[in-house]
Amino acid sequence: MGRIRVLVVDDHRIFAEALAAALAAEPDVEVGAAGSAAAAERALERAAGEGRSYDVALIDADLGVEPVGTVGAAGTIGTGGQAGVPGAQAGGGVPARRRPGAEYGDEARRGRGAPPVPQPRRPAVPVGVPVPLSGGLPAGVRAAVDPLRGDQFRPAAPPPDGITLLARLRRAHPGLRAVVLATADDPHRAARALHAGATGWVAKESSLARLLAVVRGVLRDETHLPPALLTGVIRELTTARRDRTESERLVDTLTPREKQILRCMVAGLGRQAVAERLYLSPHTVRTHMQNVLGKLGVHSTLAAVAVARRAGVSPAEPAAPPPSPVVGTVERP
Repeated sequence: MGRIRVLVVDDHRIFAEALAAALAAEPDVEVGAAGSAAAAERALERAAGEGRSYDVALIDADLGVEPVGTVGAAGTIGTGGQAGVPGAQAGGGVPARRRPGAEYGDEARRGRGAPPVPQPRRPAVPVGVPVPLSGGLPAGVRAAVDPLRGDQFRPAAPPPDGITLLARLRRAHPGLRAVVLATADDPHRAARALHAGATGWVAKESSLARLLAVVRGVLRDETHLPPALLTGVIRELTTARRDRTESERLVDTLTPREKQILRCMVAGLGRQAVAERLYLSPHTVRTHMQNVLGKLGVHSTLAAVAVARRAGVSPAEPAAPPPSPVVGTVERP
């Protein structure tokens, strides 16, 4: 095996620099560092374009969750224990870019902090005073009151974090191995990381020797989890599989037309949009939606979409744009 190219993705600069420098001291390891999701994606794209793709990404599980003290750039750490300046293009790194509010530049190094950012003030609304609403209730309230109305039925996604980034990177770079660096062992998040494509989970308090063993292990197609997490992760995966099986069984009870309606609901289409898409009346669409909710055993469109997603139901494809009119010429005899 040749040199191992590792990308450290962590928005805590001190930790990222220290880890990258420690890994780079290994004679067969070359390390890059990225301080944000965007910087990591740029670094991987550039490395792939240069024919020097990264082998392993070490991703902070809480990347982007805490904006304080983030490193907003991708830099490269040289091999042989020589750490480069973050943001410098040593060894093909990515130029540094700061995130708003992150002060890792010269002013921060000289001890001068960033000026305070003024916060927008919300107008006070006196308690008990009715607030006029133009056009009736807001869309969010309207959808909560009547689950069969409104245009957006998408369930709330988990907040963006390192595991969200991991899934994107694995889709864009299937050959990349991903190891999650976590401050705490969490079976639910570990199971989610495995589902996203991770092959390792390492606590940040682990030794460097342990991390290197995991890095080398995942390159041999091994999966590494702390023993204390194993039982909880297996339980989480088993529960997820059982939920998926039950959701698949419920979806199978729908008629072909109801499955069409469900796919439109997963795509976030409202009743009127579904009616136009399927050439049905809004009343007929409402009836179908009510039948879908009843067969799935739920009481809201949001819950129906959640069941559909667990069952692997894909959203309806976007409607094709209408054909443009053809302008021709008529020859006179």
